[in-house]
Amino acid sequence: MTTTSSRFFDEIAKLMNSAAGAAQGVRREIDTLVKAQVERVLNELEVVKREEFDAVKEMASRAREENDRLLGRIAELERRVGGTTGSAEPASQAQSTTPPSAAPPPFPASESGSSGTPQNRA
Repeated sequence: MTTTSSRFFDEIAKLMNSAAGAAQGVRREIDTLVKAQVERVLNELEVVKREEFDAVKEMASRAREENDRLLGRIAELERRVGGTTGSAEPASQAQSTTPPSAAPPPFPASESGSSGTPQNRA
């Protein structure tokens, strides 16, 4: 009788191991499906990846630094030009030689909101 009960418990142990393996396979399959669904939703929402965000953030920071550097350089050049010509007004305040009719037209009414700035169309 001990051999029979031992065999019985061995068979139950094998069955449990098989069930555990099947459950792990189902879990992996569900994980894969959920991950694919989440990625699809994020792509539809046009959410950017962290790496892309960090890259653009770094580019914007560099552009701001370059802009500040160039503004300082322009101010220095305007100071020099203003000092050598004897003109009282800086070059940035000098009248434009472009006639008003040659200036670019404002934003078309169809693309501007009440503030006069273009709106994003999604």
